[in-house]
Amino acid sequence: MIASRLAKLRQELGKREVDAIFISQPQNRLYLSGFSGSAGFLLITPEDAVLATDFRYVEQVKQQSPDFTLFEMKGRSANWFSGLLEGRGMHRLGFESTNMTFAFYHELAEILDRVHPRLRLVPLENTVEALRGVKEPGEIENIQHAADLADRTFESVTAKLKPGVTERQIAWQLEKTMREAGSQSMPFEVIVAAGPNGALPHHAPSDRPVAAGEPVVIDMGARFNDYCSDLTRTICLGKPDDTFRKVYGIVRRAQEAAITGTRAGMTGVQADSLARSIIVAAGYGDMFGHGLGHGVGLATHDPYPRLSPLATPDPLADGNVFSIEPGIYVPGWGGIRIEDLVMLENGKVKLFSHAKKWHEK
Repeated sequence: MIASRLAKLRQELGKREVDAIFISQPQNRLYLSGFSGSAGFLLITPEDAVLATDFRYVEQVKQQSPDFTLFEMKGRSANWFSGLLEGRGMHRLGFESTNMTFAFYHELAEILDRVHPRLRLVPLENTVEALRGVKEPGEIENIQHAADLADRTFESVTAKLKPGVTERQIAWQLEKTMREAGSQSMPFEVIVAAGPNGALPHHAPSDRPVAAGEPVVIDMGARFNDYCSDLTRTICLGKPDDTFRKVYGIVRRAQEAAITGTRAGMTGVQADSLARSIIVAAGYGDMFGHGLGHGVGLATHDPYPRLSPLATPDPLADGNVFSIEPGIYVPGWGGIRIEDLVMLENGKVKLFSHAKKWHEK
């Protein structure tokens, strides 16, 4: 698995006309090496794969990445970076420009000016992320397991909720239950947004009690073997008002249109429009201010694919894993968002998420 990923990456190095790539993005490092430590870099050349880290992780590298050449970093960058590159005969070194800070780039460039003046740093964007966009069978199994954890937790916790419970209490019960069921740390902070707070798509849970009849947006996910899931449901404790029924119905139709209509070969813009056109036609276009979906994998928001009016023209492909999550956010009243985690298989959408939705109860 690691070997095939490195082989694909090395093909990309040739296309991008660099002699090697310096990997600093944590999920990319994990994807390419299997190393889960919190500090380290990869240097991938046509002939070698080097994992540079400090003393804390030397033994971990030996266990998790036995096929990588271990390079122990000692001291500041000036003390080890030139040694990492020594004797490799490189002229163009790619680096992850969307991840590296300007300060670190400036530090590395100064080192090269002094020690390797003929070596040029070449900015690269999303080189590894594009490879991560098409999931392998083992990755899909891990994502399904994480999705199942979230599904079971949502249904068991929400079945016991009553008006008067606070947003923070709900969020903690969801997190606690997922962790006890086998989830690693949460891939993102659980969102519980009741009543008017639901108009804030990323509201942080508060001590506000949930009132009967108001919308409650719950956005949650589990993590299994480092892979994430993402699930959103909007519920109501008690009898919903007419606005809830109306807005929920629009969002539900929009999501179903995207689930049934999205196909491999479409662009993210085209997939987004399947849902957005329904919300716009209903008069709520200005209240759907985010994209339809995003990639999910080692990160909750994998860069590929992206389903949005701003998405690149890259076509969706089998093996892509992403969310489908239209929403409407009404200031002063609240919000409705419904999110399923899906993948493309045989050209069509396949669901990972199976937690019940409000209209199915």
